[in-house]
Amino acid sequence: MSAFDPVLGQVRAAEKVVFVTGAGISQESGIPTFRGRDGLWRNHDAMKLATIGAFEENPKLVWEWYAERRKNILAALPNPGHAAVAELERYMVVSVLTQNVDGLHQRAGSSEVLELHGSIIRTRCTSCDFIQEIPSGLQGSPPLCRCGCMLRPDVVWFGEELPQDVWKKAVNIASGCDFMIVAGTSLEVSPANMLPVEAKRNGATLVEINPDVTPMSSEMDLTIREKCSVVLPELVSAFS
Repeated sequence: MSAFDPVLGQVRAAEKVVFVTGAGISQESGIPTFRGRDGLWRNHDAMKLATIGAFEENPKLVWEWYAERRKNILAALPNPGHAAVAELERYMVVSVLTQNVDGLHQRAGSSEVLELHGSIIRTRCTSCDFIQEIPSGLQGSPPLCRCGCMLRPDVVWFGEELPQDVWKKAVNIASGCDFMIVAGTSLEVSPANMLPVEAKRNGATLVEINPDVTPMSSEMDLTIREKCSVVLPELVSAFS
């Protein structure tokens, strides 16, 4: 028996499934979150380091923190939850709208992934429009762009707006789906918490996968109190 049994009819009939994912699914690959016991680094509050103000005040410290996070992320592997999301593409159109910056969905094989909060694997200039994947051996903390200005991680920090082109596309995808799975995120961060609202307006079935109750739980058609890496493979097995 699958945890998805109450909505298997809807998901099998779905033409487009959208996943909205967050830190929970990455944590199952060993990537620490900002919150709780993982929220300190060198006695600094990680939540406070992820801001433009922190970077302007101490760019060396913030760059080194992201360099260490990047090292840990590149050493991590996609878990069975990531793999299941990618595998589901064999049966239907699947889009992933992720708040994660680690690239694990892409590494697992998902073909349409929108990174709402950017990517820790990329760097961009604080002044010009230069952007690239971070090459190995990049020197400096932080390194300098070819224009002479500092480079920064290509992530959306607290207090910054999401890239509008990415956000508009995400809203269109959410409003056009007929089945949405919110996996490993409490959706406490705006504006990502509007994505299920957009899906619901279109009559989509909403499913939440999270070990904990979240502010969005009451809006769901089905809540599954389990880890993504445990439950999502059950969804794929229902099609085999």
